[in-house]
Amino acid sequence: MQATVPADQVSADVRRALEEDVGSGDLTAALVPASQRAVATIICRESAIVCGRPWVDEVLRQVAPGARATWHITDGQRTTPGAKVVEIEGSARELLTAERVCLNFMQTLSAVATKTAAYVDAVRGTRAAILDTRKTIPGLRIAEKYAVRCGGGKNHRMGLYDAILIKENHIAAAGGLTAAFRAAQALKAQVQFIQVEVETLSQLQEALDAGVEMVLLDNMPLETIREAVRMAGGRCSLEISGGVSFETLRPYAETGVDRISVGGLIKDIKAVDFSMRFSDKPVER
Repeated sequence: MQATVPADQVSADVRRALEEDVGSGDLTAALVPASQRAVATIICRESAIVCGRPWVDEVLRQVAPGARATWHITDGQRTTPGAKVVEIEGSARELLTAERVCLNFMQTLSAVATKTAAYVDAVRGTRAAILDTRKTIPGLRIAEKYAVRCGGGKNHRMGLYDAILIKENHIAAAGGLTAAFRAAQALKAQVQFIQVEVETLSQLQEALDAGVEMVLLDNMPLETIREAVRMAGGRCSLEISGGVSFETLRPYAETGVDRISVGGLIKDIKAVDFSMRFSDKPVER
């Protein structure tokens, strides 16, 4: 898996999570003798794309620096029900404290990666790439967008600072589509891309006439999207957003659009079932 994530961001995510969960100290773990050693095994209870290793490793670095982790399934790989994902040997107290935060990252990020992989598989053989959106959990955007990449998807803009997406409210406030696009062109050298959202074919024609290179087709019916692809004729890249379900995904992809952005990859997920089991036996090496 080639997806990467900034180490300082992972560290910050974990620090916030530990402050929330551990606070001034783990009162229950303190009941275990300080000298007690244990082996903790994280098990996945269902078929899923695993994601979250950098966060688990960082939890261990911050909470259990002497622990040794042996990964059997890593990010971007599919696991089967009951599979051992990682075995961790270390202080029983420290592993008990680390348990819930490790599992929280794993269950959430694996859910995003798993759902993304299903969408990517559904459009395989078409030209359409599956992208995420900015509909993320506050504070976990970089982590969740990493999970999308682990599932085979691609990231849209990270935030409002790295690309321009001119939406309906921008168009209304700026005095029209062409006016908004012309203003955006002055910033072209500073951003990854400039994209314009259109809701009608007449707006699409205006965007084409203005020289827009990336167009977002917002909540258009299937037949209208087919006509939009014909109108564009390859003069710009076309992206679909809104109104796409998993059941309708393939027909939309087969229209010939380049990209399909899906907010549900992140905001509508079901956590993957992970658990951690302890033993006092050493890890076999």
